[in-house]
This record gives sequence, structure tokens and C-alpha cells, in this order.
Amino acid sequence: MSHLETNLSQLKDDLVQMWNLVGSQMEKARLSMINNDKDLAREVRANEKMVDAFELKIDMDCENIIMLQNPVAIDLRFLLSVLKVNYNLERIGDYANSIAKSVEASDKDWPVSYIDSIHVPEMFFLAQSMIQQSLNAFETGDRKQIKGLFSFDQKLDKINNECLGVITSLIRENIDDTALLLDTFSIIRKLERAGDHIKNIAEELIFYFDAIIVKHSKLKKQ
Repeated sequence: MSHLETNLSQLKDDLVQMWNLVGSQMEKARLSMINNDKDLAREVRANEKMVDAFELKIDMDCENIIMLQNPVAIDLRFLLSVLKVNYNLERIGDYANSIAKSVEASDKDWPVSYIDSIHVPEMFFLAQSMIQQSLNAFETGDRKQIKGLFSFDQKLDKINNECLGVITSLIRENIDDTALLLDTFSIIRKLERAGDHIKNIAEELIFYFDAIIVKHSKLKKQ
């Protein structure tokens, strides 16, 4: 194995670790909210430093390989894609951290009735499924899984668009819980944005595997 191949293999391993860490952060953020677990929320916030450190290391390694080893063709596409995937994963980690921050700061627990009415469990399920499916696609090159991520994102968008009316009705009926319900709306928005970042990752995977730039194209709708 050449020096370049060794470096690319290590970089791939690091990115997979980053992916798994972000997935774990989102799962812990979900559990902290569903179970009103402030200790777990604090754990998510503490682990955010690990996410940031991973992002920095991966970025620096990519830049060093590009500058010092002059990769071409699919190796260069891999490195360019890793840079963008890494950025999007870090942003998803930020959203998990922000959700945990809301849980930690909340003066009230989330009633199950609110969580279910606003489809919070479904939003988490979709976002977490996208994280795992995008990782599987990265490791296997499965184009069907990559394209399936766009459908997941559309479902997240649909729930996000519908939840404002539900939140508004709940606030009218439970005025004392206005702050809690607004926090819930903010969490829904963060999960929807996490889906947007995974959609970006899907586009980068198509670029890496097939040398196709799908942004603004019709391919992602097929």
C-alpha cells in the first residue's frame, strides 16, 4: 500500500468515527429530551468538544494530503468530499448540542402529549435514520441508499411545515407552557436543518462515487 493509500485509509476511518460520534450525540440528545434527563444533556454538551476536535483534525489531514501528495481523479474527489461531509457532520453535531442545551436549561419537563402531538419522536427517527443510512452509503457506495436520503429529507420538511400550526394551537390552550412549546418548535427546526445537512452529504457522496455534481440538478429527485 502506498503512502497516499495509507493516509486515505486512515482518513476514512477517522471520518467514520466522526460519523458515529455525531450519531451518538443525536441519540443522547433525543433520550435527554424524551426522558427529561439533564445529566445526559450535560454529557452531550461535554462531548461537543470531541466533535470539534475531530472536525479540525480531519480538515487538517485533508489539506495536508492535498498539498503534499498531489492526489488526482477519484482520490482528489474523495478528499474534497470528505472536507464537505466533515463540515456537515459538525453542523449536525452542533444541532444535537443545541438540543441538549435546551433540555439542560428548561425549567419544565416535556409532557409526552406535547412531544407526540408535535411528532418529535418521528423527527428524531428520520434524522437518525438519515445519519446511519448516509454512513452505510459512504462505506458501501450503495447509490440506492444515497438517493433515498432525499426522500427522508422531504418527510422532515413536511413535518416541520405542519408543526407551526400545532404549536400555535397548543400555546393558545396552554399559555403557561409558551416558553417550553417555543423551545420544542426550535428543536423541530434544528432536526429539519440536520436533515438538510445530511442531504448535502448525499450530494457529496454522489460527487465522490460518480463524479456528478447534483446540486440544482434533477438527479436527487429521481
